[in-house]
Amino acid sequence: MSATETAIASAEAHSAHNYHPLPVVVASAEGAWMTDVEGRRYLDLLAGYSALNFGHGNPRLIDAAKAQLERVTLTSRAFHHDRFADFCTQLAELCSMEMVLPMNTGAEAVETAVKTARKWGYRVKGVPDGMAKIIVASDNFHGRTTTIVSFSTDPEARADYGPYTPGFEIVPYGDLTALREAMTENTVAVLLEPIQGEAGVLVPPAGYLPGVRELTRERNVLFIADEIQSGLGRTGKTFALEHEGVVPDMYLLGKALGGGVVPVSAVVSSTEILGVFRPGEHGSTFGGNPLACAVALEVIAMLRTGEFQERATELGDHLHRELGLLVGGGAVETVRGRGLWAGVDIAPALGTGREISERLLAERVLVKDTHGSTIRIAPPLVISKEDLDWGLDRLRMVLSVP
Repeated sequence: MSATETAIASAEAHSAHNYHPLPVVVASAEGAWMTDVEGRRYLDLLAGYSALNFGHGNPRLIDAAKAQLERVTLTSRAFHHDRFADFCTQLAELCSMEMVLPMNTGAEAVETAVKTARKWGYRVKGVPDGMAKIIVASDNFHGRTTTIVSFSTDPEARADYGPYTPGFEIVPYGDLTALREAMTENTVAVLLEPIQGEAGVLVPPAGYLPGVRELTRERNVLFIADEIQSGLGRTGKTFALEHEGVVPDMYLLGKALGGGVVPVSAVVSSTEILGVFRPGEHGSTFGGNPLACAVALEVIAMLRTGEFQERATELGDHLHRELGLLVGGGAVETVRGRGLWAGVDIAPALGTGREISERLLAERVLVKDTHGSTIRIAPPLVISKEDLDWGLDRLRMVLSVP
């Protein structure tokens, strides 16, 4: 067997089959390119679901990690460390907010937000104990913990994990009327993705997000924005909500916050909201560790230049212009997205999203399918226009489009 076949066979034999990876075994990566165990190079148009916004092995992030590795990597929150205050202060400033609660993974940030909203509802809003409700959108993807899958509408994510956690109301994404009708005096929060990534990079109708903001203010309900995939430059703005001129009560951040180097997530909000916690009421051994803070501080510094947001805007305009030319020719039905992020609905007659992804793999381009014949394109923000065009040429080739 080849090195690739041997590695895949071993993984299949000894790891749980909770993923179905494409048959490639990556050994190294740099920028927007990955190299497999047999020396073949592939253009990465997935970027770790936006965790690698700044590319593989970004020198600034690697240098920050190396420097911190030689000093201290973990203290736990039992003690202060010398990177923590700067991280919290600078992330709060980036978000134009006041307080940060650091965690590790995106799902942990969402779980923390759920706990925060409920505690705020009881202590500040005055909701009767045990009665707090959080409204979410259908087709959401916020993670895979038992609480989070309790309000998923995806059968694959939800089936066989009951009994499910109560306290959530699901309404159609983009439907303000349904959201308004679902609200009661016990509603403490609305939790939304400004763009639904796993659902196929769904951008809500114009006016929807400002409408959510207005409605939540009117009803004294928290607007929680899950910007774990959409945030930190991906859409051409630091946060996807900026395109709509909306500021939520709470940002949930992750993925790109760790630069693809270490897992870093955070809940960012006001003192009034995050101030509901007291010592011992919530925590994480690794949350806000020195290594995570060092890398995230460099991410924040890079975002402050505006360079990556500008690249996502310019290259994103080019990406969507080129993809738009494929619509209507029988190969591509719809293209959605914003910035360097696109969901492409391939004509089902040409194959499933998985099959299209496999054909692109054979042409040395890496993408990921979702839901039927949809593929997602989300390259690192450092990709060159030439490399992006090379990848688009391979897509046209696979789709037999001139």
